[in-house]
Amino acid sequence: MSTILLDYAQAALLWVFLPSLALFALTWVLARRLDNWSIVDVVWSFGFALLAGLLAYRSGGPNGWSAFALHATMLTLWSLRLGTHLGFRVLGHLGQEDGRYVKMRAAWGARTAYKMGVFYVQQAIALTILTLPLLASWTDPCGVRPVHLLGLALVALAMLGEGWADLQLARFKRDPAQRGQVCAQGLWAWSRHPNYFCEWLIWVGFALLSWSPLLLGIPGLLCAAGMYYLLNHVTGVPLTEAQLLASKGPAYAEYQAKVPAFWPRPPRG
Repeated sequence: MSTILLDYAQAALLWVFLPSLALFALTWVLARRLDNWSIVDVVWSFGFALLAGLLAYRSGGPNGWSAFALHATMLTLWSLRLGTHLGFRVLGHLGQEDGRYVKMRAAWGARTAYKMGVFYVQQAIALTILTLPLLASWTDPCGVRPVHLLGLALVALAMLGEGWADLQLARFKRDPAQRGQVCAQGLWAWSRHPNYFCEWLIWVGFALLSWSPLLLGIPGLLCAAGMYYLLNHVTGVPLTEAQLLASKGPAYAEYQAKVPAFWPRPPRG
């Protein structure tokens, strides 16, 4: 067990954190040159696929029908979907920085470049932490078991659910008759944030995919718990709700009274 933990810690440093740090250092240089700090979101999203590819390369390939190969494949698909989604939004409007980063500039003033450097290092740390479940599959390899197939099914279904929720919201926003209204249709009638709920389910699926004989999926379970906390209490629901209350006013307050924030519930007649 101690050997596995030592290998795990060494791999986390050498093959996850240091490559992540190098990636975000290059991103910082590029963002400063472009004068748009928003690109870090795109790089962070694609970072999972890059690290999965690096670990697969270090293992000499997929290593047959292994739990690591399954986990790496699903994490890569998730990463590419998220990165592409954000890429169209951010890279398509390079001259217009995301509002969060505009506020950071205003708050930090002349120290923006330095503060962004610290922020980018934090993103490297976050990427490292969230890649630890995959690293568990890589460090403590095993064949595919029922728990991994359950994780595969959960990730696949949750990705479909998240994509469906995004599609429903996009269609609603494109409808001129719905301008200024609150989307309360389809999955959005069951939860105010079905995309966040599905995102959390994806991480639960990754936790199941990360199960191994010695590490027992513990890194994955910790990441899933952390993701639940972040989505519900830090970056996800609170920020989105505040923005929507400011833009939609009483209509969104009425929606809040009828539809649960996170856990889905059948619509009330």
